Amino acid sequence: MISRNLYLNILVRVILIILLSAGLGMLAISGKSIRILVIGVIVIISLAANLVHLLNSTNRKIRYFFDSVRDDDSTLSFSTTEKNPTVREICRNMNRVNQQIEKLKIDNRNQEQYFRVLIGHLPIGIITYDRKGMILHSNSSASRLLMCEVLTHIRQTERVDRSLYETIRTITPPERRLVQLNTERGKIVLSLKATSFAGNEGDLTILSVQDIKNELDEKETESWMKLIRVLMHEIMNSITPITSLSDTLSGIFNREGTEISPSELSKEEISATLNGLKVIKDQGRNMMSFVDSYRKLTRIPQPDRKLFRAADLLEHVKILSSSLENEGRTEVNFFLREYDLEIFADQSLICQVLINLIKNALESNAENPAGMIKVEAGRGADQRPEICVTDNGPGIPAENIDEIFVPFFTTRRNGSGLGLSISRQIMRTHGGNLSVSSIPGEKTSFCLSF
Repeated sequence: MISRNLYLNILVRVILIILLSAGLGMLAISGKSIRILVIGVIVIISLAANLVHLLNSTNRKIRYFFDSVRDDDSTLSFSTTEKNPTVREICRNMNRVNQQIEKLKIDNRNQEQYFRVLIGHLPIGIITYDRKGMILHSNSSASRLLMCEVLTHIRQTERVDRSLYETIRTITPPERRLVQLNTERGKIVLSLKATSFAGNEGDLTILSVQDIKNELDEKETESWMKLIRVLMHEIMNSITPITSLSDTLSGIFNREGTEISPSELSKEEISATLNGLKVIKDQGRNMMSFVDSYRKLTRIPQPDRKLFRAADLLEHVKILSSSLENEGRTEVNFFLREYDLEIFADQSLICQVLINLIKNALESNAENPAGMIKVEAGRGADQRPEICVTDNGPGIPAENIDEIFVPFFTTRRNGSGLGLSISRQIMRTHGGNLSVSSIPGEKTSFCLSF
C-alpha cells in the first residue's frame, strides 16, 4: 500500500510536468501571452521541486531506517506528523517495524538469559571455545570440575593438570575421553565429550565435563562381586571333593583314633588310597589350570598398533577359520562394505578376537542344519571402523546377556568362560569396545568398534 501511494504521487507529478511542458511548448509556438508562459514555467519548477523534495525526504527516512537496523539501534523513531500522507504512512510503518525488532531483541535476550541460567544449574560442566582456545561461555559446574575459578582460555587448565590441558587441546568432535585427576578431595575421573558448532564467531567447540568417579566405582565393585562369585564357585567345586576324599582316606589309616600299621591294610584299601590320591592330583591340576587361565586374563599384552587394510584382515581370518571344527557344516561369509577401509590396531590380536567369535558362532550352530555366519566390516553409525560377526544360531537368553563377558562364566560343558572376557579386554586396550546384541531364536551379533 505504501509503495502504491508513493508510486501514484510520483506518477501524478510527472504527468502534470509533462502536460504543462507540452502546453507551454504549444503556447510558445503560437506566440501567445508571455505572462502565461512565465506562470507555466514557475508551476513546472514548483512541481519538479516538490517531486525532488518528496523523493529526498522519503529516501532520507528510509536511509536512516536501514542505518539504524545495521547499527542495531531500534530506538530511532520517525515523526508521524508529516504533512504528506504517503510519507506519514511510511514513517508509521517504519516505527512499527522498529518496535517488532525491539520486541524480538528483548525475546532473544530473555531466551538467552533463560538458557544461561539453565546451563548454570546443570551438574555437568559446559564450556564453549574457539579455534584459538578462547573460552566464550562456561558454567559454574565447569569451573568446579576443572578447578579453575576463572575460565577465559583452555590453557588455564594446564595449571591444574598437564594431561587435562593436552586432552582438551587435542580432543576432536565427536570424540569422548576420560581423564583421571588427583585433587585435594582424592582421585576424580572426568568424562570429556566434544561437539562442534558453527557460531557467529566461526567454528566453535562445545565441551561437556562430567565426574563419573562414583559411577565407575559402582561398576568396578559390581564387576569384582561377579568375579568373586565365579571364583568362589570354581574354587569350592574343586576343594569340596578334595576335602571329602582326604577325610575318607584319613579314615582308612586312622581307626578309632589310632593309626594302623601298613600290614593291616587290605589290597582294596591300598587301591582305594591310590585312586583317591589320583583324584586329588587331578583336582590339583585343574586348580592350577584355573589359576593359569586367570593369569592369562590379567596379562593381556599391549597392542602393537599399525595401520592395515580391513580386506587383508578378513582374508587372513577367512583362511584361519577354514580349519575350525564344524566349519564345513556352517556357511561362513565375509563382506567388506568399504573396499579402502583401514584400521589402526594390532592385526594379530584383532585376528585372535575374530577367530574366537567365529569359533563360538560355529559351536552355537553345531545342531543347526541351516547355520550361517556373516563377518562384515565397514563403518558404524559414528563413521568409525566396525567389524561384526553375526550368526543365526539359538541366540543368548536375556538372563545371560549381561553375564557373558564376566570371566569364567560359560554355558558350555567344556568352555573356560574366558574367550569373550579376553576378547573384550583386547578391544579395550585398543581404545575400542566389543558389544553384543541377540534375539533368541533368530540371531546374535558381536561388534568390534574401533
